[in-house]
Order: sequence, then structure tokens, then C-alpha cells
Amino acid sequence: MDLAILGGTIVTMGSRGIIRDGAVVVESDTIIDVGRSDEIKRKYPRYERIDAGGKIVIPGLINAHQHAAMSLLRGYADDYPLREWLENWVWPFERHMTGYDIYVGALLTAVESIMGGTTTVNTMYHYLEDYNEAMAFAEVGLRGIIGHVCFSWRKDHDRKALEELARKWHGKVNGTIRVSVDPHAPYTVDPEYMRKLRAITSDLNEKYASSSKPIIWHTHLAETEDEARKTEGSFGVTFKNGIIDYMNSLGVLGGDVVAAHCVHLTRRDMETLKMRKVKVAHNPISNLKLASGVSPVPELLNSDVTVALGTDSPCSNNSADMFEVMKFTALLHKGVNKNPTLLPAEQVLRMATIDGAKALLWDHEIGSIEAGKKADLAILNFKKPHLWPLYSEVSHLIYAVKASDVETVIINGRIIMEDREIKTVRVEEVMERAEKAREKLLERLHSR
Repeated sequence: MDLAILGGTIVTMGSRGIIRDGAVVVESDTIIDVGRSDEIKRKYPRYERIDAGGKIVIPGLINAHQHAAMSLLRGYADDYPLREWLENWVWPFERHMTGYDIYVGALLTAVESIMGGTTTVNTMYHYLEDYNEAMAFAEVGLRGIIGHVCFSWRKDHDRKALEELARKWHGKVNGTIRVSVDPHAPYTVDPEYMRKLRAITSDLNEKYASSSKPIIWHTHLAETEDEARKTEGSFGVTFKNGIIDYMNSLGVLGGDVVAAHCVHLTRRDMETLKMRKVKVAHNPISNLKLASGVSPVPELLNSDVTVALGTDSPCSNNSADMFEVMKFTALLHKGVNKNPTLLPAEQVLRMATIDGAKALLWDHEIGSIEAGKKADLAILNFKKPHLWPLYSEVSHLIYAVKASDVETVIINGRIIMEDREIKTVRVEEVMERAEKAREKLLERLHSR
């Protein structure tokens, strides 16, 4: 589809900055021009037009850490510490989930994400061949990286699942789906298996990927204060300088690693992350809810570590709302550091757009509104009382916008939502399927 989005304020997150009364031209799946509306109208008179007058056009938001299928657990287990939450509530529940449940949960999260202006989601969950998160994202039209989470207790299963996932999905659906290898955490993946998963990643990249479309790593790291002790207790290893140093000693850290959380870090840890070019996915709401602590994001940024933003799962966050995450990020670090100048609005918006794309090694295609990049766009209606008057578009995007202000979403040049209506699936039907899946899951759980 050839589109000209006219009359809006374009927040490019690129070299053009903000263009008022601007326009974006899309041919097929790609942005071919960005400029002033009067210029664009003359150059492309026959393109289908979207009137963005009084509206703001931004790059689609990028959620760098999710567990999309876990929307089926939203509100199921709240107000517990991480270990109890995982071992006594989440993992017992998940043992009863089928591939169909995973697919339905991911459908629900994909719909919620798009309705909140998120166009790319990096998700870590269990991959099953019959139904899975990749199928859900493809059906709804969401761009994503689909990972299979790996544990020491199921190595053979993991290897088969990773091979199938990469073979079937990497680079597919017009390039909107990629895959990742996802060691769950240092305390659930033994050192030998960590190294093996790095070798498996190299093998899968040789077979199914390319340097411009890599299969990346996605893991939890330094999430809780006792992570080092848990790892030592699980595998009988000992180390002096913390969990980052331990992972570095295994030779598994690199520029293709997205490390979720990174809450408990020393200065040495931050230098190691910088040296190895590891990307951090900051999840402030989840970390607060589980009382894991506060990641030293300002220090990471000062150390030139790329930091992206994530919601974490709809079970540990209860929402897939990236606008909420951005506001929390800006406020949290100001508050705990007693410094209102930290993480200004534009920097936080970068973390959810172009820096999110950098974290996923996808920034050559997404994350900003520039000619040659894929057309992943969100159009927001700013003609609302809570967004009035307007001094700074970026300020409103971080501190005032609600997910419900997103009106239209375009992914890979395709209009997925228009005037708050999802075009690819029936939202009511997705919700009904999720409710039925929840009921059956509870039946299986309570009949054990």
C-alpha cells in the first residue's frame, strides 16, 4: 500500500528531529520520504492519504523484554517476592499450559501492545510446534523477536525447539519475525549449558540468519540481590566478583545479548557490560512490583551501555503499556537519585524507540522515521484535555499520554489499527478465547 500521512507533527527520532505540519510517505513496507506537508503533497499527489492534522506521528514503540503468553496469568499471583512468585505460583501454573494457551495469551498481548502504540516486542517463552507466540504475532501483524526459553532440566527439548523455531520462523512473515536463543537465567542454566547455547546460537545463525538479520540472545541477568548465591547453590560454582563477572568468564556475553533487568550491578559490572557491548532491557514496573530493586540506569547510560525499555510479563507488570513504562522510567530515577535532571523526556523516548531497535540489532530498519526504514508508525490524537495546551510534544509523550491516545498503527507498511479498530483480528473473539483458556487452565490446575 502507498500512503502519505499528512499534516501531523512528525517526531522522527532521527536526524530531522521534529517536523511540524509534516508528512511521511510509505511505499509497500518502507518509508520513502519525510518532510513538510506542502512539499509532499506536490511530489506524491496520487497516494492514499491519512489526515494527521492535530496529531503526532512517532516511530512504533519497542518493548525489549516481554513474556507475551503470560497475559493469561494477569492478576493471578500478585504481591509475592520473585522466588516465591516463580516457584510456588507461576511455574506450577505454567506446567498446565498447552501450546494453544501460549498462542492465545500471545494473541491477547499482541492486541494490547498494538493498541498502545507498540509495534515490536521481544518475547521470551516456551516454543511449541503446534501453537506458539510466533503464530500469534504473525496473525495480529505485530513485529517481534520470538525466543524459546532454555533450562538445564530439558536440554534435549530445548535444542529441538530452537532448531524448529529458527528453521520455521526466522526472517519470515515479510521479515517481521525473528528469533532468539533464551537461556532463562544463570541460576537455571548450568555453566556448561550456557556455553553450549552460545555454540547453538552460532550454528543457527550460520544456517538460518545473516549479519543484517541475526539470531540474538535474550536472558535475565542480575535481577535480584541473591542471584549469585542461587547460582552457586544450583550448580556448585564459586565466584568472587558477582554474576556479570561469572557470565563473562563463560565467554557468553557479547553485542547480541539483551540482558533483562540488570538491577544489582557494581561499577566493575557496568564496565564489563560496556566492554562486551551487552544491551540492557530496563523493566522498572516489574522490578518495583517484585521489589527486586532499581537498576542503576543513569550510571549505565553514562558508561555508554545501550539501555532499552521493557514491560516484562503481563503477570509481573499486569500491563503491556509502554507509555506507562516510559513515565515510570523518567520519574523513578529522578526520585531515587533526588535529581530532576536525570533521564529527561527525550532520552527516555529514545530508549523506547531507536535505542530499543539498537538493543535488538534492528536499528537499520526500525526505531526512527527516516527514508529507507520500515514503516512502523503510531499516530496519536493530541486534541484531548489531558494533552492540552501543548508546549512540547516529547514532554507529553513521556508524562501525559495514555495508551488510549493511540489512534492508528502501521507495521511494515500495513495499517494494523485505524481509529482504534484492529484490522487483523476480532478483539472480542481474542478476549473470549483468553477467558475460556483461563477457565480450562484453572480446572487442570485444581484437578491435579
